[in-house]
This record gives sequence, C-alpha cells and structure tokens, in this order.
Amino acid sequence: MRTYLVILDETEEARAALRFASRRAVKTGGALHLLAVVPRQEFVAFGGVQATIEEEAYARAETLVTSMAGDVFSESGKMPVIAVRQGEAIRVVTDYLSDHPEVAALVLGAGADGTPGPLVTWFAGSGIGTLPCPLYIIPPTLDEARLDTLS
Repeated sequence: MRTYLVILDETEEARAALRFASRRAVKTGGALHLLAVVPRQEFVAFGGVQATIEEEAYARAETLVTSMAGDVFSESGKMPVIAVRQGEAIRVVTDYLSDHPEVAALVLGAGADGTPGPLVTWFAGSGIGTLPCPLYIIPPTLDEARLDTLS
C-alpha cells in the first residue's frame, strides 16, 4: 500500500498538496499521513510567556491538521494518520520519514509568491539525496479540477 505524506500549514499550497495526495491515495488504495510542524519560538525572557506561546501554536496546528483530516475522511471515508511535531521543519520532516518507512512519497505544495518555500527548496535541492522516497511538488498554478485529473 502506498502512503503519502503531506506537510500541512494554513497556506493554499498545502491545501493543493493535500487535495492531490488524498485523491491519489484513494485511487491507488493507499493511505495518507498529515504532518503539521510547529516551529520553536524565539527565546522570550519570561519562560512562562514562551511556554504559553508554544502551547497556543501547538494547539492551532492540532486544530488545523484535525480539521483537514476530517475533511479527508468525509470525502474519502478513510481517516488519515495525523501528527503534530515541534521543531525545525526540515529536521522534523526528515525524522518523520525515518520513523515511518511505509511512506512512499512526500507531497509538498510550491508557493505562488517568489520562492517555492523552504521545504520545497531544501528537498528539491540540496536535500534531495536525503529522501527515502519520491518527492511530488504540486505547482501553484493547478486548479482543483486539474489536480483531480492529475491525481
């Protein structure tokens, strides 16, 4: 069974990657993993304030990934595996892939404004040799109908 990993945030490119991967998983009889990454906060002099900021960011990410997983379930009848991890995004994704050898493809959405985004830039560039699976990059120019056709 093919398992597709999508890195989620609040951007349109993440939604496009999710749409492609979820439809691809259904068509191939595969599974879907959704990962939200919460960056560590910059140091704040008051530890309690920093802890609160980190907790709120983690809760927002959990809400986002759970909501998107619910959307996938309502459309496909399959509940994706969901995870929220804290840390530097490239390291978190690399570690997740290492911990989940069943992942057959990493699916990322490229940003529409300027650069494609830090994960796409890393994994399609210098980090390509670190990937244990193929990389799908979903361009920002594809509308929903085209994504559905291609998946």
